[in-house]
Amino acid sequence: MSSTDPRKTVFVTGASSGFGAAIARRFAADGHRVIAAARRIEKLDDLAAQLGPAVLPVALDVRDDAAVVETMANLPSDFAAVDVLVNNAGLALGLGPAQEADLDQWEQMIATNCTGLVRCTRALLPGMVERGTGHVVNLGSVAGTYPYPGGNVYGATKAFVHQFSLNLRSDLHGTGVRVTSVEPGLCGGTEFSVVRFGGDQEKAANVYDGVQPLTPEDIAETVHWATSQPRHVNVNAIELMPVAQSFAPFQIHRE
Repeated sequence: MSSTDPRKTVFVTGASSGFGAAIARRFAADGHRVIAAARRIEKLDDLAAQLGPAVLPVALDVRDDAAVVETMANLPSDFAAVDVLVNNAGLALGLGPAQEADLDQWEQMIATNCTGLVRCTRALLPGMVERGTGHVVNLGSVAGTYPYPGGNVYGATKAFVHQFSLNLRSDLHGTGVRVTSVEPGLCGGTEFSVVRFGGDQEKAANVYDGVQPLTPEDIAETVHWATSQPRHVNVNAIELMPVAQSFAPFQIHRE
């Protein structure tokens, strides 16, 4: 973003649905340029067709290191100076106890939620630091703070996101680059639970039965707000839940 151009260039991972698509829509609504990245290019093309030429669809699997490097290095000139990186790509797989978990699912969550996030951040940080401005927004979760049965590696990956965000802030001290961790609770209107339960639509729907959860638009508005603060303001972390959700009691096993 130049000093004469009020528009930002926003790079959103996992932009084909859910939080990512809503975040892309929110920034596009303000006239910002959006790089919408995800594996499912057909969904990104549909999004771009709806939102116009300010949205650039990019096929990207954040788990592919070479693809991340190539994508970031070959952005069109109008999109090359990224002002805001939203590391949204992520997933949860399974809800069983650790001793019964599928190790491949654990590794997939780590590769996407941690390694992919780190790769995208590392690829774009030097440019932000060189320009003396930028904002990294990482999508965490309340699961990174509050444990629950079956959360095991998913919760651990989100604890990583929280701590990585804080450590980034420390490393970037004095550079003008900001970092925010956005940590939602129960949120509907996404593919999160369907993916977690291996495509079981009924099981996924039961998660939200009788509950008014957060929506992707709530998360998009939160990300937009955090990145719209004056440049001297850094929002370190935002934790949000639906009113219907709160905190569980400690588990006690009785003989």
